[in-house]
Amino acid sequence: MEKKRNLYLKTMPVEEAREKYFDRIRDIIEIKRETVDVIKSLGRVTGRAVFARYSSPLFNASAMDGIAVKAEDTRGASETEPLILREDQYAVVDTGDPVKNPFDAVIMAEDIVETHEGVRITASAAPWQHIRPIGEDIVAGEMILPGSHRIRAIDIGVLLSAGITQIEVVKKPEVAIFPTGSEIIEPDGHIEEGSIIESNSRMFENMINQLGGVGHRFPPLKDDYDLILEKVSDAARRFDMVIVNAGSSAGTEDYTVHVLRELGEVIVHGVAVKPGKPVILAVVNDKPVIGLPGYPVSAYIGFENFAAPLLQMMGRRRESINETLEAHISKRLVSSLKHKEYVRVKVGRVGDKFVAAPLARGAGAAMSLVRADGFCVIDQNSEGIEAGEKAVIELYRDRREIENTAVIIGSHDLILDIIADMMPERYPGMFVSSTHVGSMGGLMSLKRGEAHMAPIHLLDEETGEYNIPYVKRLFQEPTVLIKGVGRLQGIMVKKGNPLDIKSIEKLADGRVRYVNRQRGAGTRVLFDYRLRKLGISPEDIRGYEREMTTHMAVAAAVASDSADAGMGILSAANAMDLDFIEIASEEYDFAVPERFLELSQVKAFIEIIKSDEFKKRLEEMGGYDTEGSGSIKRG
Repeated sequence: MEKKRNLYLKTMPVEEAREKYFDRIRDIIEIKRETVDVIKSLGRVTGRAVFARYSSPLFNASAMDGIAVKAEDTRGASETEPLILREDQYAVVDTGDPVKNPFDAVIMAEDIVETHEGVRITASAAPWQHIRPIGEDIVAGEMILPGSHRIRAIDIGVLLSAGITQIEVVKKPEVAIFPTGSEIIEPDGHIEEGSIIESNSRMFENMINQLGGVGHRFPPLKDDYDLILEKVSDAARRFDMVIVNAGSSAGTEDYTVHVLRELGEVIVHGVAVKPGKPVILAVVNDKPVIGLPGYPVSAYIGFENFAAPLLQMMGRRRESINETLEAHISKRLVSSLKHKEYVRVKVGRVGDKFVAAPLARGAGAAMSLVRADGFCVIDQNSEGIEAGEKAVIELYRDRREIENTAVIIGSHDLILDIIADMMPERYPGMFVSSTHVGSMGGLMSLKRGEAHMAPIHLLDEETGEYNIPYVKRLFQEPTVLIKGVGRLQGIMVKKGNPLDIKSIEKLADGRVRYVNRQRGAGTRVLFDYRLRKLGISPEDIRGYEREMTTHMAVAAAVASDSADAGMGILSAANAMDLDFIEIASEEYDFAVPERFLELSQVKAFIEIIKSDEFKKRLEEMGGYDTEGSGSIKRG
């Protein structure tokens, strides 16, 4: 090839060059996936959402050493009138032992006295006290990890607890690295005048490996146009990305840009950065090819600005940095003076402040570690933290991710898992965080400025209308509803409906063991409304006081035979292979202050629930109507 110089007509700002190049790469990038053993998946990135095969605990388990009893057998026991339980009225259990029918409560060993007649108790037991219900931590069928999630040590433990032994992950991007230059020699090569020991490629190789890729470093290539063309052309077929080091500047033997123009398309040649101006950003065979300058500092800066973020995009990998921030605690945390306590929290930025929502505090709640963004540490000798107070949060999630997260607090539905899975896939760098506190709890959180939106399904008894009357009554700030989905509510029962339950009236016959939702949940509001209309007292419902915080937890209780029936949505019944008696069709929407509609994560959220992919996934689950999903409803 005739020698000629590469003259820069202009250089492009780094941010503009990166955006222009990445916009081109996004159109052609192929995310490859592979299956690996969970025990070898540390640091890998999930290729798709992962759903639990089994619940944890697998059965109703005793949370204490003591005796399992029927709560109704203990009624009336007190210090002044102790009760004696016969041997056939209790079973000795240790922590973690199964609690089987007909027992539904555990009394601690410290609270019983053995006698020759049996055991003496001095207090009645509440139903389900000191019992970890099946699925308390993980419910079979629920999402454990979303797609594009970097797997941590705690994630591996939870995956195994949920019966997952193999997992689909993003395949590590394979990168070919070619050092070029006739003057380049290997570190152990023969040194002559003008020789330069090659080291950049080894730096690149290790930076690639550190970023979750696989670097393949090739021996140095001489300044030979045809040789460089042959090697780069072959590599662009075999590898996911190619880096050519040196030969990108304005010298007469700097062939890289000419080779890349002949083989493909040069998007950018020359960026406005010093040192490191002669960077080449190209596409060959629908693969990214980057030409980096030869000087070590220039090479490093070029790699950090372009190759590193491109690798993270291709590998769906995000580097996290441990740091701390101050956040407002969303609810009061009471702590013992005896211990230093680590409370798991979800963190989000809402408006101009960070908000931390505490998660389950039990030592057995492993999923709380997976869901958490960090710890709120309450020092020994502190009685806790009041709601709204600031506290220091130790993060183990990147602060930038937290700032780009849509914070959702309110009613539970399986669609929140679908949205959380789709968000980072369709909108890299954006996320969804959801906490389940019921519809009314969500509206209160929204009013206190702790969330961007609250999913709700609240029936107004006076008007028969869903959701809008509550928003009108509670908010002075302009607040709208993002239309979510229509869904079916009903009674979930065992396959075959052995007790022949066909209506709410049947739940009051004394034989049916019911499991309820927590106070403030829209499902609880609907159930209570129906009871009042039918003239049925909650006291007539056996198990009315037993509460679960999600539809899947209710479904798991019915599926495991610790309950006969529970109100919930059709998709949860389908997920647990239960029968379903339809009670009502309802509207599940998202209340959001109008000012938040301009946030990028909220816009992304709306686009997802409007998308055909979202609607298709809900159709597969069953029980949803997506007509108008994503539209804005104003009262």
